Amino acid sequence: MKVLVVFGATSAIAQAYLNRVAARYDRLILVARNAQAVEEIAAHLSVLAKADVEVVTADLADIAGQPALLDRVFASPVECALIAYGELTDQQRCIEDHEYAMRQMQLNGTSTISLASGVAQKMVKQKSGTLAVISSVAGDRGRRSNYFYGTAKGAVSTFLSGLRSDMVSQGVTVITVKPGFVDTPMTKEFKKGLLWASADTVAANIDAAIAAKKPVLYTPWFWRYIMLIIKLIPEFIFKRLPL
Repeated sequence: MKVLVVFGATSAIAQAYLNRVAARYDRLILVARNAQAVEEIAAHLSVLAKADVEVVTADLADIAGQPALLDRVFASPVECALIAYGELTDQQRCIEDHEYAMRQMQLNGTSTISLASGVAQKMVKQKSGTLAVISSVAGDRGRRSNYFYGTAKGAVSTFLSGLRSDMVSQGVTVITVKPGFVDTPMTKEFKKGLLWASADTVAANIDAAIAAKKPVLYTPWFWRYIMLIIKLIPEFIFKRLPL
């Protein structure tokens, strides 16, 4: 039986991915905090894919609750897992509100690392599996406009790089997904431009990366080169740029 689990199933990217691949699986496990929203998604997928859809309501930022959650999700072998939860951090609020900043670091950083680690160990026990985790290009270099969010995502990307190396001989594939600007409800207040992509585009790229077992995906593709240029800017120049 082919099983897909999506952590953060109510995110726009996760929904687009599920719509794209649901028919390929026998069973879908949707994990999210918002019970009503995830139930609506499950009902839609049940019709779309004719698959067995299970809903699990959980606060994924609650690290203490993750072991029990993973025991439930991995009661039978899981072929593929996508970690897609998180939220866009308010940089100025982080500067002014320490507690908010630390909650954001846990939501976007440490809880994701904890969950990815737990998923990987479950897949090691079953001797197979693919884990894809949505990080961000924001983690490639600290910028004054979003360094709290970027720090969390940078930690996730660094962790996944090490995890991927650790898993290479154990039959588990680890994929880091680094989207750039994505047009979703989370970014509705932002002015859109040429660098923006739809959730459907990102989902299609994730699908292709999983099929190819691509270690790191920049999506859309041009963000790899944008971030390469940004990373090559000398620090004495970079720190003065309004990025």
